[in-house]
Amino acid sequence: MKIFRGLHHQGLAEACALTIGNFDGVHRGHQAMLALLQNEARHRGIPSCVLTFEPHPRDFFAAQAQRADIAPARIATLRDKLQELQRCGVDQVVVLPFNAALAALSPDEFIQRVLVQGLGARYVLVGDDFRFGAKRAGDYALLDAAGARAGFEVARMLSYEIHGGRVSSSAVRAALSEGRMSDAAALLGRPYSISGHVVHGRKLGRALGETAPAAGDGFRTLNLRFSHWKPAASGIFAVEVHGLGAQALPGVANLGVRPSLDPRDVNGGRVLLETHCFDWPEPLGIEGAYGKIIRVDLLHKLHDELKYDSLDALTAGIARDCEDARRFFAERYAQTRRQTTRDRIPD
Repeated sequence: MKIFRGLHHQGLAEACALTIGNFDGVHRGHQAMLALLQNEARHRGIPSCVLTFEPHPRDFFAAQAQRADIAPARIATLRDKLQELQRCGVDQVVVLPFNAALAALSPDEFIQRVLVQGLGARYVLVGDDFRFGAKRAGDYALLDAAGARAGFEVARMLSYEIHGGRVSSSAVRAALSEGRMSDAAALLGRPYSISGHVVHGRKLGRALGETAPAAGDGFRTLNLRFSHWKPAASGIFAVEVHGLGAQALPGVANLGVRPSLDPRDVNGGRVLLETHCFDWPEPLGIEGAYGKIIRVDLLHKLHDELKYDSLDALTAGIARDCEDARRFFAERYAQTRRQTTRDRIPD
């Protein structure tokens, strides 16, 4: 999959089958739309293309109004969104910076400058609630009429539903904010996950609960930065870590904002996912995970973030979280075994 920031690149396809949206989370509704886009692109012999925006338009307008409260919580980082789009088979993605100039384009200007001149769209697939252009004045009818004049086909896909409920990024955000991780996974078609490079932190965890002074074998953590300031999920979770070996590693993780009180803390004030694996891969040693790309699946929420008044209290709290997470995995394993046994019993 080719990725372009902006429209002016030599490698950008001269023509494409296009869909437009934020695609936060790339949920099952998005996946259905992308499957249809792929089919239409193959039929026409042109590449499929996703046009998306960074920052999210609502982030931009929230900043303009100085109203952080109206900005949407972010399900996925740009990295994870692009990775999921690639898994869906998209040929190229154009990430368009959403700024004042883009926001000011009228619907007709957006169509001519972006869709026709910039992307060479021959087929455009949008959702049933698609709006575009300054003040969201453009809709499907306007786009369809413009396509007839400019020579590209326009199609609209109705909402994707599961058990009578509409699948949307808003529904995923609600499930994550309420800690309903199984519901979020059903909407996404996969466990909710965050990926990225393991970064250095204060290295405090390795000293908590260590077996001997300076042993460094306490609650060592894998730290991932969540690049957006407002994640859809937060709290303490039972997780599985992928990317440090052949097997997924169970553990417990904290997703939240690191307080910026310590001037030496490079992660102060950032949203951080701090993950402790129950069984540390010994070949990595203490320092061997830094810089590696891992994926952390957030499977079950244990509780919201808590404040501790001492390191001893923090150590005891982490130990309880580990115990609760181990219990979750034990019950999950037992349930899987029961299901497997039932599946093997002949009718």
